[in-house]
Amino acid sequence: EIEKRLDLRSHNIYTIDGADAKDLDDAISIEKLENGNYKLGVHIADVSHYVREGQPLDKEAIKRGTSVYLVDTVIPMLPPKLSNGVCSLHPDVDRLTLSCIMEISPKGKVLDHQIVESVINSKARLIYEDVSDILENDDKEKAKEFSGVLDELRLSEELARILMERRFSRGAMDFDFPESKIIMDEAGNVVDIKKYDRRIANKIIEEFMLIANETVAEQFHWAQIPFVYRVHENPDPEKMQNLASFISAFGYSLKGEIEDMHPKELQKLLEDIEGTKEELVISTIMLRSLKQARYSPQGTGHFGLAAKYYCHFTSPIRRYPDLQIHRIIKEYLKGKIVEQRLENLKVIVEKAAEQSSIREREADEAQRQIEDLRKAEYMVQHIGEEFEGIISSITSFGMFIELYNTIEGLIRLHDLSDDYYIYDEKNLTLMGEHTKKTFKIGDRVKIKVDNVNLSMREINFTLVEKI
Repeated sequence: EIEKRLDLRSHNIYTIDGADAKDLDDAISIEKLENGNYKLGVHIADVSHYVREGQPLDKEAIKRGTSVYLVDTVIPMLPPKLSNGVCSLHPDVDRLTLSCIMEISPKGKVLDHQIVESVINSKARLIYEDVSDILENDDKEKAKEFSGVLDELRLSEELARILMERRFSRGAMDFDFPESKIIMDEAGNVVDIKKYDRRIANKIIEEFMLIANETVAEQFHWAQIPFVYRVHENPDPEKMQNLASFISAFGYSLKGEIEDMHPKELQKLLEDIEGTKEELVISTIMLRSLKQARYSPQGTGHFGLAAKYYCHFTSPIRRYPDLQIHRIIKEYLKGKIVEQRLENLKVIVEKAAEQSSIREREADEAQRQIEDLRKAEYMVQHIGEEFEGIISSITSFGMFIELYNTIEGLIRLHDLSDDYYIYDEKNLTLMGEHTKKTFKIGDRVKIKVDNVNLSMREINFTLVEKI
């Protein structure tokens, strides 16, 4: 098989992933060309070489649709011998890949590209935290350890920032919600919960995968063959009108036509609220005002990314749409898509898109519920203890408080015993009838953990004081 492929085993190719990742689908390579352009290679595990269309493995993979990550366990789309073994791009072993190699200008425009079957041998398995420590904190110790790819890492940051700037300038939205890192012991108990930061290494990989996904989607859009696209439709005008009304209470407004809202307007709002007390609630309401992204045989563009063409190409170990389009790409490269095959593919991509969208929703819901359960289990150990947090949202029945570690709990209205509080829906505040004491989103408070309902995954707080 190697003889049929572009041999990239001598190239300085490496992976960057989380410390506990076992299924490594993507590797990167980068160099600066003499003409000042960047040559970026995104090398993706060639899962389709092992999982053939219509075979038992394939039938089970589409049934699952996605790998499901549940804090302390993974329900993989493919058997671990494939997902963590022969498909995973571990260092110092030959691996079959599908590579998207792009020439990118200093302004971030893809000038030329090729998609090719390849073979690689990764030179390093890097961790997000280590790479970020080198690039953000100039960690000399770690820089010495990874000296073989140090120049590439600095070049990667340079290009990623260019791509980021280009993406934001066209209006792509960047929701930076705090994520949780839930730490378990060997017995399966939650020992700590921390805020997980998206640092520079995470952003490098994110940008490189985004540009590869766009490049692949654009080529196959113009090739006019059946394909699985990742689409995000324009928001509903009524929801945009509701968002405009909501943010006006905080002194913000949306410019332009509500009926034809451009993502750049929403990105500008995200920039305006950055660092403010109301950032979390406005970001949350904005996200809920948008449609959900999904898979589709029609490439209608991606509103949130402000991208005309988009697909998922970079994670075939854990997402079925990526695996399906890898098959199509390889057939196309070999000139095998004849008229009869075109008709078959139309049916195949329709099914893959619909099933993958359904399974993605179910996986997201399972992940959310397990995360809420683990947070509740953790807080059981802290009943009676006091913490500081901020008011993240206010409702007619109480206020939600988010702690520094991303855990959220509820102070019920009837537990505010020092006054009778009136809910102002327009301004999202609670005001004491007699004391005129006011609570609003973003206020800092000290709370006590009152009780936890594990079966409902609910955490209840009582107010100690407003800070």
